[in-house]
Amino acid sequence: MRDQPSSSSSTPASTLDSTLDSPLVSTLSSNIGRIPSLDLEARRQACARLDSLTKPPGSLGRLEKLAADLAAMTGEPLPRVDPAAIIVFAADHGVAAEGVSAFPASVTAQMVANFARGGAAINVFARQINARLEVVDVGVATPSDQVPGVVLDRVRAGSGNIACEDAMSPDEVKAALEVGIRAVERARAAGSRCVILGEMGIANTTASSALLAAFTGLSAEEVVGRGTGIDDARLAHKRKVIARALARGTGDTALDTLACLGGLEIAAMAGACLAAAAGRTPVLVDGFIATVAALAATRLAPGVRDYLVFGHRSDEAGHGEALAALGGEPLLSLGLRLGEGSGAALAYPLLASACAMLSEMATFADAGVEGGPSA
Repeated sequence: MRDQPSSSSSTPASTLDSTLDSPLVSTLSSNIGRIPSLDLEARRQACARLDSLTKPPGSLGRLEKLAADLAAMTGEPLPRVDPAAIIVFAADHGVAAEGVSAFPASVTAQMVANFARGGAAINVFARQINARLEVVDVGVATPSDQVPGVVLDRVRAGSGNIACEDAMSPDEVKAALEVGIRAVERARAAGSRCVILGEMGIANTTASSALLAAFTGLSAEEVVGRGTGIDDARLAHKRKVIARALARGTGDTALDTLACLGGLEIAAMAGACLAAAAGRTPVLVDGFIATVAALAATRLAPGVRDYLVFGHRSDEAGHGEALAALGGEPLLSLGLRLGEGSGAALAYPLLASACAMLSEMATFADAGVEGGPSA
């Protein structure tokens, strides 16, 4: 059952994987059009200004590239990323029944309540960067209707156990994509200029590992990590569970793969990536699970890749492989493996600093300093 109705607007089918047929396309909101190409003129203007600022050319390193990238994404020679929106999607996974996590499935609902009370790490970091934070129940086994402040946009009560059945039907994948699209629309309507995607779902590293293996052809041994901190015996068991899931088949399309092996919150994050890219809104990608969701989004619509900024490198085993599949170079490497969008939130000040540097530093001409590009 869906707790929130779909929009009735449309978008050209050519912007998405051809498997996303009319039932999805006819319900996309009106601001989801063709994913635009990067604005090369905005990048050129940003680069010209960077070279005119009172510093040796390139002396601010990757911060300069980040500023130029944000200009190309937003189409603004002087881009802004404030205010940011953090969207945490929550859902349960049937594969938790296989004992792949150090925590019981009931923790998903408990953590959703913690988010709503403001007590989780992502709440702390959201307050620190003055970000809008929204928690979306897309498929927690115990509905969050009694938890004030949680957005209910549920597709079903948890995914299927991927070790022995599909996680979702194709229609449920489409519905979960729409959840992510609507969440980004709300963020943009509230004035947000950058989106940080987070997640909560016990056993979602298992689903993400299976998806990564399916998308890249890597083995379970190469992509599976300890997730919530499991011991060696449970890690070996987790690998066997994922191998069983992959042996059932991975489908012929990205949507099929999400249906076979994914999770509701993972599909919602993929939908959020689609919506953000369509609206020229940078997506600051978090750790392993968020990166796999972003990878899924690029398999549905390759143009999404242009709008991704990678916040950090997680300690989860498969994250390096997921980053490599996207050609992603993370901004930070702090040994994090929490999820929730926490690492991306910590990286956000770098984006804000890149924008401030570009717009607020004096040029050689403004400051009357010799040695500028015309000297």
